[in-house]
Amino acid sequence: MTHQAGQAFDRLTATLEAHGPVVMPALLLCDFGHLAREVERLETAGAAALHLDVMDGQFVPQLSYGRVVVEAVRKASRVPIETHLMVAEPERVIEEYARLGSDIVTVHIEALEEPRRALAAITGAGCRALLAICPHTPVERLEPYLDACDGVLVMSVEPGFGGQQFNPVALEKLTWLAAARSRLNASFRLGVDGGISTETISSAAAAGAELIVAGSAVICSTDYARAIVELESLARAAA
Repeated sequence: MTHQAGQAFDRLTATLEAHGPVVMPALLLCDFGHLAREVERLETAGAAALHLDVMDGQFVPQLSYGRVVVEAVRKASRVPIETHLMVAEPERVIEEYARLGSDIVTVHIEALEEPRRALAAITGAGCRALLAICPHTPVERLEPYLDACDGVLVMSVEPGFGGQQFNPVALEKLTWLAAARSRLNASFRLGVDGGISTETISSAAAAGAELIVAGSAVICSTDYARAIVELESLARAAA
């Protein structure tokens, strides 16, 4: 599993380098009564990866889905899966979500007592490790750990609820992180999550976002392929 997860992230990175930013549809609003069909539709539409929001009702007020859904998506999917752990004490479940088939595991800086140890646990389990940061958290808090992660996911909404408006503070964070990456001669990837639409994706990409999580902009559209193509075209033109 270790080798496969690494290969999946490498394929995603190769797509970024060849074509520019990619859209990663979030499944939170999909039709869970027909989950395998939704996964197939998204992959056929050109989704480079899928984003799964795991919420525990503690770190965030909402409950979403957990192990059973992640395992089911893994069985149905051929593209990389990012599991976004919006949970308290994520260290407790990292190994299990890796075992269930996550290629990327994202944990929140706000939920970690020892971020470096958590990131090491993710990579040790064979996955790529992303650090997420909420809108209210100073971006400088990430700097001690940028050498230990494969990417940063900048939240452009408060985590836990779909359909929120894009918070432009994310652009400041992305710009700072892009400069830090250059300054540190690092290679971590930059992601953004929340409020992405045809109106906001260009500014996010111009600020440095490469892995762009889109929920309602894709799932609530009548044509997944058209939505993904339009969003990625706007992002790549702005990058």
